[in-house]
Amino acid sequence: MRFPTLTDWLAWQETLHPKAIDPGLERLTGVADALRLRSGSVPKTITVAGTNGKGTVATVLAALLRSMGFRVGLYTSPHLLHYNERVNIDGRSATDAELCRAFDIIDSARGPVSLSYFEFGTLAAALLFREAPVDFQILEVGLGGRLDAVNLWDPDVAVITGVDLDHEAWLGSDRESIGREKAGILRPCRPVVLGETDPPRSVLDTARELHATVYRQGADFGLDAAAPGCRWTWLGSGRSLGLGITPGLAGARQRNVATALAALHVLGLQDRLTLESLGTGMAAVPPGRLQRIAGRPEWLLDVAHNGQAARELAAFLQDHPVPGSTVAIVALMADKRRRVIFEAMGSRAGVWIPIRIPGERALDPGILAEELRTLPGAEVVHADTVADAVRAARKCAGPDGRVVVFGSFLTVQAVTECLAIEAPGADTGT
Repeated sequence: MRFPTLTDWLAWQETLHPKAIDPGLERLTGVADALRLRSGSVPKTITVAGTNGKGTVATVLAALLRSMGFRVGLYTSPHLLHYNERVNIDGRSATDAELCRAFDIIDSARGPVSLSYFEFGTLAAALLFREAPVDFQILEVGLGGRLDAVNLWDPDVAVITGVDLDHEAWLGSDRESIGREKAGILRPCRPVVLGETDPPRSVLDTARELHATVYRQGADFGLDAAAPGCRWTWLGSGRSLGLGITPGLAGARQRNVATALAALHVLGLQDRLTLESLGTGMAAVPPGRLQRIAGRPEWLLDVAHNGQAARELAAFLQDHPVPGSTVAIVALMADKRRRVIFEAMGSRAGVWIPIRIPGERALDPGILAEELRTLPGAEVVHADTVADAVRAARKCAGPDGRVVVFGSFLTVQAVTECLAIEAPGADTGT
């Protein structure tokens, strides 16, 4: 084995390929086929793409399928605290030993082919899912869709949660271009579930060209969280499903749950759901998505990092007020459209605390502070470290306030780690 620890393997993978992000399937296809990961008993595959919400849809789907008795492999990215979170085998994270062994097998099979960090991880997930073995593999797209590593596998059901402007350097500068990239996960004559009511025309056109059957939120299915017990409906058919709970779903969460249930319906599995299994699925939320930490003040952690996600976060804050002040700890990548994020969030926080996060793409907190000062009525507080930011946020929010942490996975990761050190075992929930 080339390396003895997972940390060593990951550090090497970060330097092996000349580009951190290198869309394309040519290099990867040969290695996957050498490992026979696309032939033989391939698990039923659900591929999930989208600008926001794909992690939640994938997580809810995995929980629902497992509640029915299926073995499920769930591949998501990025991770929040530990790399192992990316590869979930029937409800548990892959161990360091399993990942190291998978990486060693892939390393031996690749020959002279250079693979990126994400490509290594994708192949490792597929390899471990085959070995488990799992009945379903749920693959979350990392970037775009058409050229993403998970698009090596033909999905039995493709899911696109929604399309907004993000990663424009790679995907295009408008929704139609980005939608076309995400629609690359569609396959001829296979179903696609669309999680938004107004998808880009490019997605619908691609589906039509491929003769893929489209199931669309608002037109074919929907979820009414205000109905007694909460009710999911297959529109126009008279078929509906009472969830037996009152989850108080936020708008985005409501759409994502409805999308996951629609994918199960398309697979013909809705009749296997019980109230107990539905409760399990509804409770499944990936960390860092409207994650609430009870206390005084309350903490709300959300990885929102683009305009669409910021609008959803702002709507949640408006619908769930607290008696005291709201303070925002924030850090963003320099390539994000920050103005739309500020416009969405500007009036939802009175105090802003920019922090420094690692990475070449991260925006300098000094620049972020200057931009935040242009928001009407915004107070910007300086903090040298994340720990300083946490202490300042507590003081500014007071016991009846709330601290919102958002802007990227790295932002939430940094604050989560700090909170864990300060208050291990903190209770979380959504």
